[in-house]
Amino acid sequence: MGKLKTYQEQLQEIVDKGINAAEEQQKKLAAKPFDYAEKLESGAREYSVKTLRTRYNGYSDSLFGQLRTLNSRFGNFAADLVAKLEKEAVEGADAVSEAADDVSKAAQDAKESVEAKKPAAKKKTAAKKDAASA
Repeated sequence: MGKLKTYQEQLQEIVDKGINAAEEQQKKLAAKPFDYAEKLESGAREYSVKTLRTRYNGYSDSLFGQLRTLNSRFGNFAADLVAKLEKEAVEGADAVSEAADDVSKAAQDAKESVEAKKPAAKKKTAAKKDAASA
């Protein structure tokens, strides 16, 4: 019976060691989420609401500042484009004005030429009227 008692004690010791090993592993595994939660909690404590607001406002200011800069660049590009178009329009208008002046001058010259020839024609008509009345 002593031998059975020894086997029983050895078996109980093996099971006890297994239980202890399982308990130790379970505690290690169970501790992991709590360790992470504690790290997260301590990290969250580093950021007060005021600090978070300051960071958010800084990021927001930076974003809208970049958008304003981009808008300014687009504005400058559009202004350059409009200036070029206006210059071309003025040059086109100047060319049309010059052509109109040339046409007007040519018309004036033609009118003067026609008027210069009209008095001679009037004299012939007046001479014919005088001859007819006589």
